[in-house]
Amino acid sequence: MKRFAILAVLMLPSCGNVETGDVLVKGGTFIPGNDTIYPEEKTGAAITVFDFYMDRYEVTNREFTAFVKATGYVTQAEKGFADRTDIPVEQRLPGGAVFLMPAPGQRPGWTFMPGASWRHPDGPSTSIAGREDDPVVQVTFADALAYARWKGRDLPTEAEWEWAAGQGRPAPGRDHPMNDGKPTGNNWDGAFPVQNDAKDGYLGRAPVGQFPANALGLHDMTGNVWEITSSIWTASHAKGAAT
Repeated sequence: MKRFAILAVLMLPSCGNVETGDVLVKGGTFIPGNDTIYPEEKTGAAITVFDFYMDRYEVTNREFTAFVKATGYVTQAEKGFADRTDIPVEQRLPGGAVFLMPAPGQRPGWTFMPGASWRHPDGPSTSIAGREDDPVVQVTFADALAYARWKGRDLPTEAEWEWAAGQGRPAPGRDHPMNDGKPTGNNWDGAFPVQNDAKDGYLGRAPVGQFPANALGLHDMTGNVWEITSSIWTASHAKGAAT
């Protein structure tokens, strides 16, 4: 699972305070990766994970709003990235990457947009009003970890996340986009990134829980938005690379 710093959301294993909606993920040993699509996702050495709890749904705007109201937390996208000398100057302003849908005379794809944040996920003129049950986006690893700590939890490792997503078990989403003629997840439908037919009913993000859960009862483990793990991204699933 790749970590895209200012576009991802999070799933949280419990640190002991089990809440309504948490799912117990029994541990096991599995082969991580997938040999069918991206080279960095190729299968690697067997990994063993132990029992843990995970939220049934992606963290929503409503939940993140409660965190901000309780703590006064300001996300990195809202503060900007003035200290990041490794990125272009124009991208150090407060803002985030927004996916531009195909439009006449416009190049589609991910574009840095000043003013984008979790409150304004698709740019400064947008809002989360009426989209409280959408997954929160425009949060960094630091933001996700701060939220997790506030909840008394932690972020899953890549191995935990992939195991929970359904490794070795039938899973809805990218691998099985349709079931009995009905979409199993919120995926790009058409020629990426120039044509999205929205056959799943959503041109962009969907509220959490709109599609069937996987075998463990977890929703949106593929599709909808990227999710953050505690593991550092590596170029392969070689032994020791994804733990």
